[in-house]
Amino acid sequence: MDFQGTLFETALETGAPTLGDLASTVRHTLTRGAWVDVRRDWCRAADEVLARLVADVPWRAERRQMYDRVVDVPRLVHTYGEAEPLPHPVLDEAREALSEHYLPELGEPFVTAGCCYYRDGRDSVAWHGDTIGRGRSQDTMVAIVSFGDPRQLRLRPRGGGDSLTFEMGHGDVLVMGGSCQRTWEHAVPKVARAGPRISVQFRPRGVF
Repeated sequence: MDFQGTLFETALETGAPTLGDLASTVRHTLTRGAWVDVRRDWCRAADEVLARLVADVPWRAERRQMYDRVVDVPRLVHTYGEAEPLPHPVLDEAREALSEHYLPELGEPFVTAGCCYYRDGRDSVAWHGDTIGRGRSQDTMVAIVSFGDPRQLRLRPRGGGDSLTFEMGHGDVLVMGGSCQRTWEHAVPKVARAGPRISVQFRPRGVF
């Protein structure tokens, strides 16, 4: 795994991974009832988490139909369902903290954890919204915790319009809420060069 860990961790941050508070998240209000919350460096001492995820998640490659041919999905994936143990204790803590913080708005906990492994800059995800299941017709939330090399998460209004770019760094958390899955799309584009990055997406029941 060719990843340069943070060079400036304090002595405190080089111990076990810990989570910061969520009170300092910054909300970006979009159009049509959508919003995005960002909290930088939420998970501290995150190098260990990245290494554990690379080694212990049962990654699988997927193939899908695209027009008249079947192509490789440009990333590795795995999803942990409800009540399945997660591969690092800090992820259980993250899911509980996010559930508690957003309960007044979401009205329910985050229960699943989808994982995507972007091995280098050639791995990506195309424009989409999480609209399979309840996300197609209801406001919901998807919380993404990022580990590894920074990558851009781009968002654009569904149907056309100017796009926005959020760089997700090592240990950052980004939450898409309100109507975001229905009225906006998001993507992680290919780049010329990047090291490994893993995103963990926490979702409520019935959102994919």
